[in-house]
Formats: sequence, structure tokens, C-alpha cells
Amino acid sequence: MANFAKNEQCPTSTDLLAFQLGDLDIESGAMIREHLAVCEFCSAELAFYSRYPMDVEEEPAAAEEIPVPLFQLAEALLQNNTAPSSLDYLLKSMNGRR
Repeated sequence: MANFAKNEQCPTSTDLLAFQLGDLDIESGAMIREHLAVCEFCSAELAFYSRYPMDVEEEPAAAEEIPVPLFQLAEALLQNNTAPSSLDYLLKSMNGRR
């Protein structure tokens, strides 16, 4: 399962959703059907859409801004920065908001 991931040959999530909804032309649908025969990840994604249908009419939720201290902590963690100062800064910043 080490290769259980989307790659550059995989259809987009939007295309998979359109396939699941029957909104693709015959040629595109056939290409996705062939891909699904060999790609466990896309097959799992399609199964997810079947189990949890997407409401394509619903407008996407507006993105909320991430609080600066939380963003900085996430950046530090992503950069493998485990310095305690990052956590201290976050905790101090959050305590100052109360």
C-alpha cells in the first residue's frame, strides 16, 4: 500500500465526481473506466463519492483565515522545526486572546 496515492496519470477529483454522476461524454467515461481497473486509489475515491454523495449545486464554503500563531506552528511542524519556542509562542499568543 506504499503507492496508494494519486499520481499524474490519475483523473482529477472533479472528473471522478463527474464520472460518478454520469456527466462525462462517452470517450472520457471510457478512459476513466479503464483507469479505475488498474488504480486502487481512484477506485477508493469513487467509492467514497458513492457512499458520501456530493451536492454539486451547493456553493463551496468560504475559506476561513487561519489564526497567525496556528499558521506559524503548522509551518514549523512542516519544516520539522520542533523547537519548543514555536509551541511556547502559540500558547502565549492564545492565552493573550482570552
